[in-house]
Amino acid sequence: MAGFASPAVRARPGAAPRWDGPVPRVVVAVAAPFPFLVLRPEKHGSLLVTIVRMDEDEWKSFIAEGTRTGKLATVRADGAPHIAPVWFLPDGDDLVFTTENVTVKAHDMLRDRRAAMCVDDGVPPCSHAVLWGHTGISEDPRELLDWATRIVARYMGEERAPEFGARNSVPGMLLVRMHVDRVSADAAIA
Repeated sequence: MAGFASPAVRARPGAAPRWDGPVPRVVVAVAAPFPFLVLRPEKHGSLLVTIVRMDEDEWKSFIAEGTRTGKLATVRADGAPHIAPVWFLPDGDDLVFTTENVTVKAHDMLRDRRAAMCVDDGVPPCSHAVLWGHTGISEDPRELLDWATRIVARYMGEERAPEFGARNSVPGMLLVRMHVDRVSADAAIA
């Protein structure tokens, strides 16, 4: 574990490092891709936990990086949660994605505009952003084709974008814009 050169740090293969000594107030670690982070560990039992809050620029950069999918949560008619993966693009304070009008998530968002999305990197030490907001839906063909092509370019590459953009903007597809009202974003969770 970066920053600890003491024999008091030990870990079994596949287990989290444990710290037997006093808990340091601040541990500075240089860990790509976040070399600017200051980790503030907290002691929970004998397990050392670190949480670093991302600021707005950091979480916006994080969710836009690479081909990370969003896990969209909507509210079912009976109040139960529904979660589905989506390809998306950030656009200012909004997240833009498409879906078919027959999906559970589309029915949910047409009935109740509330939604949340989690974006994570899945690489220990893990980072994630959870974004809460409300959705608006459009069926405008020109806008749908433009955004579908841009979204597909992120995930499939520029060369395949026109093909999949056209496929994802046919009648029955919806363009969803989720305006982000609140964010919780943490980096380098170990």
